Amino acid sequence: MRQGNLTKRARHLRKTMTLQEVRLWVQLQHLNARGYHFRRQVPLDGYIVDFAEFRHRILIEVDGSQHGMPDGEARDMIRDRHFAKHGFTVLRFWNIDVNTELDGVVRRIEEALRNAPSGPSGHLPRKGGGNKY
Repeated sequence: MRQGNLTKRARHLRKTMTLQEVRLWVQLQHLNARGYHFRRQVPLDGYIVDFAEFRHRILIEVDGSQHGMPDGEARDMIRDRHFAKHGFTVLRFWNIDVNTELDGVVRRIEEALRNAPSGPSGHLPRKGGGNKY
């Protein structure tokens, strides 16, 4: 998808977040108040990631059932490998986990933040949809 279309799609996704994405976003905003900087529906390298914290190089995906199908799993594996190759940790949570174990999901994210190297990555996206780290 071209960058302009990707940015437009990301804007649309921010306005139409799933219930699970909204629930997690509220929790990530609490983390933002503690000094982290999560962004939502971020265009990045031809993909749109649900949530990103660039200083700690953490990407978070909230997955519905389509991600458990063979095609979805294959696409996710390619995508996750791409981001891992560029130094990102990708955390994936099922919708059901956000619905029933939100505290545990947040604890896992906090653990990843504590264990991640911090500091400027040198390649932060521009606000508004830059596509490089």
